[in-house]
Amino acid sequence: MNMNWANRVTLLRVMFIPVFLVVLLGEWPSFIPAPAGWLAMQPWIAALVFALVAATDAVDGYLARSRNEVTTFGKFVDPLADKLLVTAALVALVDLNRLPSWIALVIISRELIVSGLRMVAVAEGKVIAASWYGKVKTILQIIAIVGFIVMGSPLLDDIGGTGFGRLFTGLAWIIMAAAIIVTLLSMVDYFYHARDIITGPWTRKKP
Repeated sequence: MNMNWANRVTLLRVMFIPVFLVVLLGEWPSFIPAPAGWLAMQPWIAALVFALVAATDAVDGYLARSRNEVTTFGKFVDPLADKLLVTAALVALVDLNRLPSWIALVIISRELIVSGLRMVAVAEGKVIAASWYGKVKTILQIIAIVGFIVMGSPLLDDIGGTGFGRLFTGLAWIIMAAAIIVTLLSMVDYFYHARDIITGPWTRKKP
């Protein structure tokens, strides 16, 4: 396996997913004095870690293209890392009662369905090119997740004054709604471009 810098960055992104979950969900050890304001800062630190990990997606893609080091391993692990990060964040937010479970189910189901469709396409010797729907979907999901991570933090009112927290919550919900809509549209778009694969004709083994 060619472990170039692009692949190293991708693997680093996968390795930091548990770190993000520990920061977001973990409790400060009782035998160690907690820093002042830890509970207030915990979601902000988790949001920062999530945003940095998500941003590395652009880094490994740039490295792979600029160095002409696109590998089969990278093509497989890079989208998988993105899906693992978003899935982990959504499940964690459901566990924290900050996000309804049906939203996480819709987004995760879309990823599983599209991944399965891509596998069928590859088996048929076809490639479904990524559309702008997928890119917009990813950006909206990341922004919405960051918003939901820090949602309800008392520091929001300290930053923007009284009522800023409610305004922030409303904006986060609007972005999440947009993310859900684009997520579903991107799935429909994939099905449209894969209509020949779904309806046939399919590859048949020679007698």
